[in-house]
Amino acid sequence: MIGKFVEPGNKVELQSVDRAFGLVKEEEQKSYHSTVYDILSEDTMELTMPLEQSKLILLPVDSEYNLVFYGPNGPYQCFARIIDRYKTENVYVFVVELTSNLRKYQRREYYRFSCALEMCSRTLVEEEIQAIEKRIPYELHPGLPLKRSVIVDISGGGLRFICSQKYEVGTLIYCSYHLIKDGERKHYEVIGKVLGVKELESRPGTYEHRVQYYNIDESVREEIIKFIFEEERRERKMTHK
Repeated sequence: MIGKFVEPGNKVELQSVDRAFGLVKEEEQKSYHSTVYDILSEDTMELTMPLEQSKLILLPVDSEYNLVFYGPNGPYQCFARIIDRYKTENVYVFVVELTSNLRKYQRREYYRFSCALEMCSRTLVEEEIQAIEKRIPYELHPGLPLKRSVIVDISGGGLRFICSQKYEVGTLIYCSYHLIKDGERKHYEVIGKVLGVKELESRPGTYEHRVQYYNIDESVREEIIKFIFEEERRERKMTHK
C-alpha cells in the first residue's frame, strides 16, 4: 500500500516532533532533508542520513519526526520514529517506523483528526463578542442554554461538528468539550468562528458546521495537537496488533 505513494528516490523533509506537545512551533522547528533509500515493509523504510554543510547529521535513535514525502503523486505526510541507523553499500541510512497513517499533505494546514466527541455550543452574546474583539478580559455568561452537538473532526486550527442548531456563517460561538490530557479528561472552552454550514442530505434538520478557532491561546492549541498526535499513535498500535 505504501508503495503506491512513496518509492525509493523520493525526497523527504523531516520536521522535529516534541513528545510532549507534538509538532514543534514553526519558529523553533528544525528541518532536515533526506531521500527514501528503500522500503522495508508497510511500517518501516530506510532513509539516507541528512547532510548539513557536507557533514552527516546523526539523528538519534528513538527520536520522532514529522515526515513529508515529495513524489510524482504529490506530497504525503506521516509521523515516524527512528529505530536504527547503519551503513549499507557505502551509504549511511537510518530506519524509521511509521507511527501514524500516511496521508495527503497540504502545507500550512492542520491535520484534521476524525472522531466522535460530545460538545455543547451556543452563540456568543453581544457583550462577549465586544470583549473578545477588543481583546479585553471577560467572563463567559454562565447559565445560558447550550445545544448538544458532536465533533466529527478536530485539528489545531478548528473543528467540524454536527448539530440540530443552525449557526450562521461568520457567527462567533462558544464550544465546550473534553479531551484526554495526560491520561485524564480535561475540559476545554474555546471560541470559534463559523466558516461554513450545510444541511445533511441523509439527516434533514441536522447541520454540519466548519469552525475556526478565534483568538485561541497557543498553549491550548498545542494541547489539542498533542491529543491528536497521541490518538493517531494509539489507533495505529491497535490496528497493527
